Amino acid sequence: MKEETRERLAALAPEPGVYLMKNADGDVIYVGKAASLRSRVRSYFGSQRGMDGKTRELVSHIADFDVIRTDSASEALILENELIKRYLPKYNIMLRDGKTYPFIRITNEPFPRVISTRRVIRDGSRYFGPFTSAGSVHKTLSLLKRLFPYRLCDIEITGKAARPCLYYHIGRCAGPCIGAVDQTAYAQIIDNVVMFLEGRGEELLPQMRAEMEEAAEALDFEKAAKRRDEIHAIEHVLQHQKIVSDRGKTFDVLALAQGAGGDAGVQVAFVRNGKIIGSEPFMLRGARVDDEPGSILSSFVTQFYENAALVPREIVLQHPIDEAEMVQDWLVDRRGGPVTLTVPQRGERKRLVEMVAKSAAENLEQSRLRWLNDQQRMTAAMSELADALALEGIPRRIECFDISNLQGTNTVASMVVFEDGKPKKSDYRRFKIKSVEGPNDFASMQEVIGRRFRRAKNEEETEEWQTMPDLVIVDGGKGQLSAALETLGELQVDVPIVGLAKVNEEIFLPGQSQPVILPRDGQALFLVQRIRDEAHRFAITFHRARRKKSDFKSVLDDLPGVGPRRKRALLKTFGSLKKIREASVDELCAVEGIGPALAEQIKSELAAG
Repeated sequence: MKEETRERLAALAPEPGVYLMKNADGDVIYVGKAASLRSRVRSYFGSQRGMDGKTRELVSHIADFDVIRTDSASEALILENELIKRYLPKYNIMLRDGKTYPFIRITNEPFPRVISTRRVIRDGSRYFGPFTSAGSVHKTLSLLKRLFPYRLCDIEITGKAARPCLYYHIGRCAGPCIGAVDQTAYAQIIDNVVMFLEGRGEELLPQMRAEMEEAAEALDFEKAAKRRDEIHAIEHVLQHQKIVSDRGKTFDVLALAQGAGGDAGVQVAFVRNGKIIGSEPFMLRGARVDDEPGSILSSFVTQFYENAALVPREIVLQHPIDEAEMVQDWLVDRRGGPVTLTVPQRGERKRLVEMVAKSAAENLEQSRLRWLNDQQRMTAAMSELADALALEGIPRRIECFDISNLQGTNTVASMVVFEDGKPKKSDYRRFKIKSVEGPNDFASMQEVIGRRFRRAKNEEETEEWQTMPDLVIVDGGKGQLSAALETLGELQVDVPIVGLAKVNEEIFLPGQSQPVILPRDGQALFLVQRIRDEAHRFAITFHRARRKKSDFKSVLDDLPGVGPRRKRALLKTFGSLKKIREASVDELCAVEGIGPALAEQIKSELAAG
């Protein structure tokens, strides 16, 4: 151990915090939390006796470390999650793909909406979830809409709309927009939605049966039939909600499955008022064969409940988790109340855990089979493409370039990267075309190809730039291909490159007059189309952003008396040109540096424009 490292270890305080382990290249390869930084970080630099294989491998790659002190262990855990998302360290266990999961949100408005969202905003809204697929959310929302006449629109509700929408006429909306229902009655509709989502659907049935009978007695058979159908729908859902507790308890059950290859998944069952109202599988990445179950579950618990809509009072676990006390304190902070971590050894809870564990194993196997099928399709696609284009090897890394402009203005280019048939978004790049005036796609392609591969030859560039592709696709026909080839020749860069025509997906190869036509039903064509469409989407998105920014600036630049400081103030206050146009003179006067006369002038100029 270096003397410098020994001194740094000696200087560590026995306080909570986060530590970042780095390799020789300075990359963060592991992020961890500790109640005592001194003891935890030192453990990595001592004897390796008792370490599992994964930890020994991690230690062999540690060249440096950083620490960040926090005021509490709970803050350390929060910071650890944030840093894991930022650095995606190789040796951390993470929810696969790092994606956000969908929730059902009941908005905090006088007349709330019930919508799907992937963002949890602490604005007083109520959230239910997460769900592992948008499909399960849409299925639930579809059922809710059949049962409860809440509004689907996002307009401001004043009760004075000229006419209601179609949903009101077919009985799917109570019509708050026209004042057909007041806020109190509408709140009851939303309360019923909440009761259903909380697994208390049976509490709705007595009132609904009474309304059905009342409607039948009044000879309102249409309303009676509607209530009957709603009752049947709720009863159908209740039949599929397994009763696991006659005490009406609310808790989550977490069980783990580990595959022979080191893959892992956690099944979460949601028990509400004594019934399982849902069960969702979550796949993990970064797990190893020799990882302890408690370590995997600990990582999952902190990542899952960081964004979960609800932290229940009790969490039932299949295995004891690592650093349980620290995790429990953090859960208490998240919930704002007591949280118990339970590992049942016998009885009803033990049987429930075993049932959830079977689901975890089944879903992990299904995930493995889907992955194998995806890999087989991608391998077949890349092999077909290699054969069709006479490549020397399978094109595992493919880069595609596209040019986007509008009548020659704000020209930009995109570079998207696919590895093993899948997008590698961390390597995507955008380019502002600098050397070309007017609509000249050929020259623009030369510029972007030149900039990309000059950086590839620069030894001081990052690994992402220095990595050479197995195939380059330029979006366009012979002209774009010839332009790109000329630039590659000047740079003395030899990479396989083709041009993809916009019509019929014709692929042009260097030195060949006739294009290659991929089979219409082949996997190779599907892969090429995906890559081309992604490059086009990425370029268009960037171009629109630039054009919007340019348009906004150009209009403000023409306003007399509005310099850079006032433009920034206007943008900060209103956010868009449209809102500046809509602002009153008094609202403009409230902006720093703008008086009544200038406000009148701005209002007049923008109205004229």
